[in-house]
Amino acid sequence: MKEISNSELAVLNILWESSPISSGEVVEKLANANEWHEKTVKTLLNRLVKKQAIGFQKKGRGYLYSPLINQSEYQIKESQSFVERMFSGRVAPLVAGFAKENKLSAEDVAELKTLIDNWQDDDAKHSGTEQGNTTHIDVNIGSNVKETKS
Repeated sequence: MKEISNSELAVLNILWESSPISSGEVVEKLANANEWHEKTVKTLLNRLVKKQAIGFQKKGRGYLYSPLINQSEYQIKESQSFVERMFSGRVAPLVAGFAKENKLSAEDVAELKTLIDNWQDDDAKHSGTEQGNTTHIDVNIGSNVKETKS
């Protein structure tokens, strides 16, 4: 898939929230948030159709638009691309940066710990041992993230 610009992503976000919807409804939602003109939004819709990110169906004299790409799959792909470009594929420095700047809430830390615990459980099941070659990450709010191998 071709790159999706930030403006095109704003259109996709509207379609992920509710679809199928008409171009007029997309224009209305984006005009309020971004003060974009109708022609701008329709241009963005056409670009997304050409990139095969959204599809449309004729309804009366207009069209209804729907996303052709899954939101979570797109987010994962873009997240992996970002981490690869900025951190050589390593997630720990990204999380460490947020922790160092106190940008992680207690809720964020709890969610990360749960994700890591689940990943370690899955890894142990697949490796057949509880002490397999897993990565442990300790996260404390306001401090760096430490990564250790066991």
